[in-house]
Amino acid sequence: MAVEDKHISYRIYLVAFAIFLVAIAIAVKLTNIQWVEGDYYRKLAKERTVKNFVIPSNKGNIYSSDGSLLATSIPNYEIRFDALAPKMEIFEKNVQALSDSLAVVLDKSSSFYQNELRRARATNNRYYLIARNLSYTDYIKIKGFPLFKLGAYKGGIIVEQKTVREHPIGKIAERTIGYERKTPAGTYDGKGIEWAYRKYLNGKDGKILKQKIAKGQWKPIRDVNEVDPQDGYDVISTIDVYIQDIAHHALLKQLQEYEADHGCVVVMETETGKVRAIANLGRANDGTYYETTNYAVAESHEPGSTFKLVDLMAILEDKVADTSTVYDTYGGEIRYSGKAVRDSHKGGYGKISLARGFELSSNTVMVQAVYENYKNNPSKFVNHVNSYGLNKKLNMDFEGEGRPFIPQPSDKNWSNISLPWMAFGYGVSVTPMQTLAFYNAVANNGVLVKPQFVSEIKEWNKTIVKMEKQVINPKICSTETLLKLKAVLKNVVKRGTGSKLYSKDFSMAGKTGTAQVNYGKDGGSGQYYASSFVGYFPADNPKFSCIVVVHKPSTVNNNYYGADVAGPVFKRIAQKIFTDVPSTNEIKNIDRKVPKQEKNYNNYFAKLQKSQRSIPNVKGMAGMDAIALLENLGVKVKAVGMGKVKTQSLQAGQDIIKNTTIILELL
Repeated sequence: MAVEDKHISYRIYLVAFAIFLVAIAIAVKLTNIQWVEGDYYRKLAKERTVKNFVIPSNKGNIYSSDGSLLATSIPNYEIRFDALAPKMEIFEKNVQALSDSLAVVLDKSSSFYQNELRRARATNNRYYLIARNLSYTDYIKIKGFPLFKLGAYKGGIIVEQKTVREHPIGKIAERTIGYERKTPAGTYDGKGIEWAYRKYLNGKDGKILKQKIAKGQWKPIRDVNEVDPQDGYDVISTIDVYIQDIAHHALLKQLQEYEADHGCVVVMETETGKVRAIANLGRANDGTYYETTNYAVAESHEPGSTFKLVDLMAILEDKVADTSTVYDTYGGEIRYSGKAVRDSHKGGYGKISLARGFELSSNTVMVQAVYENYKNNPSKFVNHVNSYGLNKKLNMDFEGEGRPFIPQPSDKNWSNISLPWMAFGYGVSVTPMQTLAFYNAVANNGVLVKPQFVSEIKEWNKTIVKMEKQVINPKICSTETLLKLKAVLKNVVKRGTGSKLYSKDFSMAGKTGTAQVNYGKDGGSGQYYASSFVGYFPADNPKFSCIVVVHKPSTVNNNYYGADVAGPVFKRIAQKIFTDVPSTNEIKNIDRKVPKQEKNYNNYFAKLQKSQRSIPNVKGMAGMDAIALLENLGVKVKAVGMGKVKTQSLQAGQDIIKNTTIILELL
């Protein structure tokens, strides 16, 4: 028995010792939590109950050149109710008035809201939804309602704001206006002006302190923000909505008519390089067209015959041939290294001048002119192409600019056919925007300017940044060459491949282009045509340059050429710009003095200053002057007719009697 009691005592001691050790461990842990790691846990607890939330700043607006709104941020509000926040007496005092007020703004009855608010109170709902997708106007109204006007702590109102980006003009120029979005990975990407100028548009986010409440929801601790958000700056684009609308619908009409795959249009102000319109339309599976890709900037492809202006400029600059130099078209076909270069006109054009070959877009003429003069020194020709800036990007503000390709004689892939193929726009690759910039330089007296999409950055009426014209090359070629180029470009429309577009009432200049695309892929099964027209208008005093490119038009009627497909779009745009767009002409020398007017005024003023007691002789005076003179003398005037005074009912020299009426006959 004694032995058993002894064992029990040992067990008791063991248990007591274990409890003692546990107590020491707990005490050490508590001491560590309280004093060593106390700050960390206190911070963690606070973060889990109180946290700063980001208040997104409102993006700046994007405007057109004429002040039309292209993109804007619309605040969107959601209002909820913390039913436990107000004291009972305050809640009962205001619930009826609040319900009545909500019924006026929202769609449901006062009794509905009163029942719902009371139910939220009874069920301890601290996040009851009042309304969502509210405009700023409705938000301000509701914020001022009974109970809610007491604020978040006393009135229980919880306000959550989101910002929605809207485009008032719809889908027009959508790709150029662009967007900024958050990816699933948490990063940001975008397109167009929205993305390129985000550092100006986005502003600075604010902060608001919120406390965690029931069911994982958060409500603002105070009615004021910790840091107020700063709105972004406004961006003024170069887009003109009138011209944009014309270009968009002209392109859309032609794409639909030819069931084309995609196309683009760019209209640029000749002198400044400001892009007044840009449309990029691609065909969806259902046959409709919408903007998916900025083809004008991003799509680098073989241009075809529009590249022939490069040939002509280089040849004339080097004086190796002139526009009058005659070439034989050899029945419309010549061969280089066994490969044929053919004219679109079967049988060729006989013997014609270089200028006429350009006007008719003869491949055989242009290839001969280039190959014969540069075959021994192809670098000389290619260096010209490089000097025109066609071998490098324009370095647009937009990301995703297409990469041009101009083969160099030093390349491994350079061959015997590289030079002749370049001459008619194959084996090279440029974007529509590059081609337009080159043609615009010809229209702009040789000044090559960078296409411009934004003119200024503004904060209200204050200009933050002014975008100046950027000159890439002040003189792309000699004045002599320019005059010849302008003459042949004008003749292309007047009597060349673009003659269908000619109008004696409105002058245009430009070049047609028809290129085979994908001819080297899948054995040529994927081959299609790209039709283009690029030029400027009016021909003699260019105000705008324009390029139209249509990919994969229907070939059913065999009218897939540039003059048939792209040319009519160019013509429609050019004519409508000068007939439909509101005039922006400025009156010059408005303050200039006209000597005759000054003399008449001085004579009138001298007569008026004389002390008149009798009726003056106003015969021969302009009617308005005579009336003014007589009325200033206190005489009532009745005028009959228009023009100068022929007769007066009261003769000159008669005494003036107050309220006398004189009748003037005007012719």
